Amino acid sequence: MTKEEIGMEAILESLKKIETRKILAKTDRPSREEAEDAVRTLMKWVGEDIEREGLLDTPKRVAKAYLELFGGYDLNAEEVLGRTFEEVGGYDDMVLIRDIPFHSHCEHHLVPIIGKAHVAYVPDGRVLGLSKVARTVEIFAKRMQTQENMTAQISHTISDALEPRGVAVMIEAEHMCMSMRGIKKHGSTTVTSAYTGVFHDNPSEQQSFLSMLRMGKE
Repeated sequence: MTKEEIGMEAILESLKKIETRKILAKTDRPSREEAEDAVRTLMKWVGEDIEREGLLDTPKRVAKAYLELFGGYDLNAEEVLGRTFEEVGGYDDMVLIRDIPFHSHCEHHLVPIIGKAHVAYVPDGRVLGLSKVARTVEIFAKRMQTQENMTAQISHTISDALEPRGVAVMIEAEHMCMSMRGIKKHGSTTVTSAYTGVFHDNPSEQQSFLSMLRMGKE
């Protein structure tokens, strides 16, 4: 087995573990009331008076916000990508959706990750609705994440659903766990990428992807 195959096996195994945890999370969730009590506990722990007027409804607001911020656990990206289109008029060149904004949360500190994703694929007879690509990014972003894992998830999900000739994903993001705490380096950006098929095997395809990303930015 080659190094690439070993690396792919490791990524797929990681994705399986994540899906298992997601299923368990759906079937063994605390109640809304328990979630609100947990928020009260944290507020008390940092030194707040949870009985003061401004905080009385905060636990409810936080629980409601979490349902939105982490709504990706209740959505299935494979189902979103389920419908494809075959009327492409013979088009077989790259499709790039650039600068897809997203907000996620670091799984280590539960603080925001703010960035943008660039997703490209080379079709093999079928294409996706453009909004579905952005929706896929949103689904994986609305979970507790590492940027590396989110990049791999988007890449493999599109590859599995569409079976294109190749997929390229690049994510650029600022991590608040670096900006707000710890080393406190505001403005630093982390860049991750994943390439499959022709983007991985053909340097010119990868270069074309990178060139299209630079268009309009210079």
